[in-house]
Amino acid sequence: MGWVEHAIWWHVYPLGFCGAPIRDADAALDAPPVPRLRRLLAWLDYAVELGCSGLLLGPIFASATHGYDSLDQFRIDPRLGDESDFADLVDACRARGLRIVLDGVFSHVSDRHPALLRALREGPGSDAAALFDIDWEHAGGPAPRVFEGHGSLARLNHAAPQTVDYVQRVMTHWLDRGIDGWRLDAAYSVDPAFWARVLPGVRAAGDTARGNTWFLGEVIHGDYAGFVSASGVDSVTQYELWKAIWSSLESGNLFELDWALKRHNGFLETFLPNTFIGNHDVTRIASTLGARGAVTALAILMTVGGIPSIYAGDEQGFTGVKEQRLGGDDAVRPAFPDRPDQLATWGNHLYRSHQDLIGLRRRHPWLTSATTEAVHRSNKRYTYRVRAAEGSAFLDVTIDLDHAPNAVIRDAEGQVLWSQAAR
Repeated sequence: MGWVEHAIWWHVYPLGFCGAPIRDADAALDAPPVPRLRRLLAWLDYAVELGCSGLLLGPIFASATHGYDSLDQFRIDPRLGDESDFADLVDACRARGLRIVLDGVFSHVSDRHPALLRALREGPGSDAAALFDIDWEHAGGPAPRVFEGHGSLARLNHAAPQTVDYVQRVMTHWLDRGIDGWRLDAAYSVDPAFWARVLPGVRAAGDTARGNTWFLGEVIHGDYAGFVSASGVDSVTQYELWKAIWSSLESGNLFELDWALKRHNGFLETFLPNTFIGNHDVTRIASTLGARGAVTALAILMTVGGIPSIYAGDEQGFTGVKEQRLGGDDAVRPAFPDRPDQLATWGNHLYRSHQDLIGLRRRHPWLTSATTEAVHRSNKRYTYRVRAAEGSAFLDVTIDLDHAPNAVIRDAEGQVLWSQAAR
């Protein structure tokens, strides 16, 4: 998995980024393709200059609204374009050495999925029926079981061999078209044994001269290492560390960060977690901590073990609050300009801080698997030593919240490599 160990992802939610309509897409399957996905082409050099090595893309397949309610996972969403638009994106990424990971929604589909509607019409003996988790004895008539109470999201039947075959076919279809891996949406909601049945065959089909296929499972809480072992995924989303970073800085309780880093050390013994301080499902880090606190959080992210991702816009100090309501994700999933030079200049400082800290991580590639130990602990001042898994290399990172959020990174000789106070 050599290429993955050096990956830093630029995480993009394409439907929002590219300005696609979200909730007025009722005719998604019938609508003529609009090549909005091509907007990303103008941003690839920007991602490279930021220091990222790949795109971690949100849903791009035909769906009813927000992308996580799939209608056809073998087809690019017409709101984003067609397969030729995607092929050009793959080619442009390859030309720049950028990898691509796609979002695979295999926990559930739209309640308007054509195969589900056919199964409900034709009954439990139909070819389509085995693919879905349907309560055929429901008092009001056959009813799909739904995902976490969302009536528009119908669960797949993960006990059926037909579902294993279906997911394998979707995954290999897009691997054959040049992608490098899959993020498995809501992986936590599916029996790990299902992934263990699916992934070996996909790996065998997907591993190419470009390297091994990478599988990232979305897991919010629980036994991360146990999930990795039972499912066969390579990594999971490290929500524990995400929460500890922003919460410890916001509350002035750096003991919370220390505790999370001890837990993080244990995970690193088994796998390389996907680390982040922002994604398409949470309030923007700059909204939580302000611009200065966001840079402090980034300094932590870039000096601990794992495979980091930067949510597009965080590097510019974008703000946005996640709300629990219809449309509550819109603020954290905005449209981007056609080109980077159309961005407002007030984000330049944060962009440069991202470049500097990503550059520091690139100059110390051992940080991917490094573990931490506390050197000094108090509520508002914390120094941790991040040490290479092999060899004697280490850095010392000091977080100081006494006056304003501040971070300093020193090498083994005590020389300052990066200081927030100097910026």
